[in-house]
Amino acid sequence: MNCPVCGGKATGKVGQDQYYCWDCCVEYRINKEGVQIYELAEDGSLVAFDPHNEFLL
Repeated sequence: MNCPVCGGKATGKVGQDQYYCWDCCVEYRINKEGVQIYELAEDGSLVAFDPHNEFLL
């Protein structure tokens, strides 16, 4: 499975319908509504992905 953000193949399943990309460090969920993308905060919580975050990629 390719990452929906960077297109990388270094992804792994971390939960039911949840995946993590080791290339761009985002977690994403795939369900019938589509794909939800999250960034990992410093405290380990998930934050909605901000494509304008200059430090992500």
